[in-house]
Amino acid sequence: MQKADSLRDRWLSHGTPFILALLILLADQVAKILVRENLAEGESVPQEGFFRITHLTNNGIIFGLDAPQVVSLALPLVVVTVAIFLYFRYGPFDGWLINWAVALFLGGSLGNLLDRIIFGHVTDFVDVRIWNSFHWPAFNLADVAILLGAVLFIAFFFRLRSRRATEHG
Repeated sequence: MQKADSLRDRWLSHGTPFILALLILLADQVAKILVRENLAEGESVPQEGFFRITHLTNNGIIFGLDAPQVVSLALPLVVVTVAIFLYFRYGPFDGWLINWAVALFLGGSLGNLLDRIIFGHVTDFVDVRIWNSFHWPAFNLADVAILLGAVLFIAFFFRLRSRRATEHG
């Protein structure tokens, strides 16, 4: 029975971020499907206002920056591979902060990578108009997850560094 408990504990410690990543990936893909099926490309709901849902496509990388197709496919693939490698090399980690960081970053990266593989571009839809002539580049749930994951990674490393400084000093 101890082997089964050990296996279950090992799966839970390793698996939790991947289950969360899968949920993030699913939420992202469902949102993108709803946008693609209900709005023509370029169409917004509402048509005016600060916040809109607008069906857009992004052939570039983050924030629509132009990049060759090979870069827009290879970069997320490398990032996902490195994140998984580092997680299994140094993890599982005990603590919600790093596990959420891994889950958010991985789920978001996979969501945009899946779009690139299937459609050759990413579907973006969150359109925030700050001023009449300026609006933030459109984004999607995967982008939000990647950004939040990166922020949590940074917070984790600052916390780790602070903890180590306290222990040694």
